[in-house]
Amino acid sequence: MAYNSNESCKEAHPNALNPQSWLQVERGKLPKLSSQSSSSSIESLIKVPQPPILPFFKPVDYVKVLAQIHEELELCSPQEQSNLFLSQYQVFRGLRDVKLMRRSLRSAWKRANTVHEKIIFGAWLKYEKQGEELVAQLLTACGKCEKEYGPIDVESHISADKVIRSQDRVSMNGNHTSQYVIFTIGDEKIVCDRQKISELSAPFHAMLKGCFRESLSETIDLSENNISPSGMRAISYFSLTGSLIDVPQNLLVEISVFANKYCCETLKLACDRRLASVVSSREDALELMEYAVDQNSSVLAASCLQALLRDIPNCLSDNRVVELFIHANRQQLEVMVGPGVFALFCFLSEVSMNLSSSSDTTAHFLERLVDFAENDKQRLLAFHELGCVRLSRKEYDEAYGLFERAVNAGHIYSVAGLARLDSIKGEKLLPYQKISSVISSGTPHGWMYQERALYCDGDLRWKDLEKATDLDPTLVYPYMYRSASLMRKGNVQGALAEINRILGFKLSLECLELRFFIYLVLEGYEAALRDVQAILTLCPSYKMFEGRVAASQLCTLVREHVEHWTTADCWARLYDCWSAVDDIESLSVIYQMLESDAAKGVLYFRQSLLLLSDYE
Repeated sequence: MAYNSNESCKEAHPNALNPQSWLQVERGKLPKLSSQSSSSSIESLIKVPQPPILPFFKPVDYVKVLAQIHEELELCSPQEQSNLFLSQYQVFRGLRDVKLMRRSLRSAWKRANTVHEKIIFGAWLKYEKQGEELVAQLLTACGKCEKEYGPIDVESHISADKVIRSQDRVSMNGNHTSQYVIFTIGDEKIVCDRQKISELSAPFHAMLKGCFRESLSETIDLSENNISPSGMRAISYFSLTGSLIDVPQNLLVEISVFANKYCCETLKLACDRRLASVVSSREDALELMEYAVDQNSSVLAASCLQALLRDIPNCLSDNRVVELFIHANRQQLEVMVGPGVFALFCFLSEVSMNLSSSSDTTAHFLERLVDFAENDKQRLLAFHELGCVRLSRKEYDEAYGLFERAVNAGHIYSVAGLARLDSIKGEKLLPYQKISSVISSGTPHGWMYQERALYCDGDLRWKDLEKATDLDPTLVYPYMYRSASLMRKGNVQGALAEINRILGFKLSLECLELRFFIYLVLEGYEAALRDVQAILTLCPSYKMFEGRVAASQLCTLVREHVEHWTTADCWARLYDCWSAVDDIESLSVIYQMLESDAAKGVLYFRQSLLLLSDYE
């Protein structure tokens, strides 16, 4: 909910209800307001912002699209299933159905073709469930569920077929002068078993047991091959035992480069596995990812990718991580991510949009999403999302072109973006005509009437918003507009009834803020406290009055006018609403309990839910 004040109205009405004057009222510096005395000032304060163009895939016929995805899942190869479940996720995201979104991600995770895809979808599910760690721990302790989507043992997901083929190819006998060969590196000599070293690769076999002169030599100089004496000793030990245990990380990198040069596949894979096992932090991942890409090590790259993605969203504040994903070319990304490049940038762009929809990082991730889109479904999503970001950044020409491309790819909802941009450019009639054309050409949707209402006034706007609510009762803007209009007319009870219509079935921070404002006008401080505490439970950093006042500050001020609750009072109130545990009253009580003892409050509350479930 947004509030706007007119300076001339402030001067004409010294008691106008704005954040600063209201704070003074609550401190006893001004007389209290009544709904009658504030009615003239309300008109200058309330302004419901236009609904945003949502960066979601919103098809005209959800049933048809979901049915088509289901049919494709029945007929496609296993390799295509994860991408289809990702498409299904995008459809459910447009519907804002969190449970179905997670179910689609879980299905994509289960049907991932590669370890890289498994890592991407696992990290995505972890991100979707952030904030639920205490609940998960409690449920696990009670034996109610198992830990899901934890870190993957990358090594166990890599096939050993290539290793076996390598050994089969080089395990041939040949003539040699000695059982041993001495490799010199500088002034040091490393004695190795000729047969075992020759089995490491075809080049070594040709050198030591083939027609090259080294096959007749007992001493071979390796000083110019970028391998240290300690590295060569580790290689000799590996040739005898197949083990690289206790080899330090820097030496593993050196050995791996050497193994790559001489095509020692078993040695190379063993190095990569050991390096993958030591990646445990962002710093490790950043340090080793470049090496993994250079050496074409999918095992190590997967381990580094996992370390980075499981640190989301925190790692996106690190420019090194962002640069790694933004500047990698297609070949490098194939090593880093395998076939899951589009899924990766879907995930990264969604997280980045949640952090800041207009940031450079978000724009760069979406540009890459456009680059790696492979079909019309993927392209229309990428064009539309990037168009929304360009719009939020006021890059109007770029946004217009992207929305046009999304429409051409089949995304009708992007017409709303075109209409909004026409309106910004000063067009009066064109936006209305564009949306009217969409309404008349196919199945009408609530968002269409909501969007068209923005380009008309009076009864026409009211009528379109009523139609929008009839078609889609979950749209927030129509309720807020009607409630604000009733407030301006002095009908405070009517405004309250209107906003209660949607809050009765959909929890919305903007609607809670508007109702908080209405309760202040009515001097219903206990109800106002309930709403602001519910807001703080859902979003502790929420700011009200156009982002000028922290909700926590208003909560403190309103509480001065409400009787203090003891812990027993809180539990009694919470018990009274067990039948609707997620309702606004419960959220309000929970917030007050968490303020005093956050960790125990969450555990006791969730534990009570479990006990109640067991009792039933």
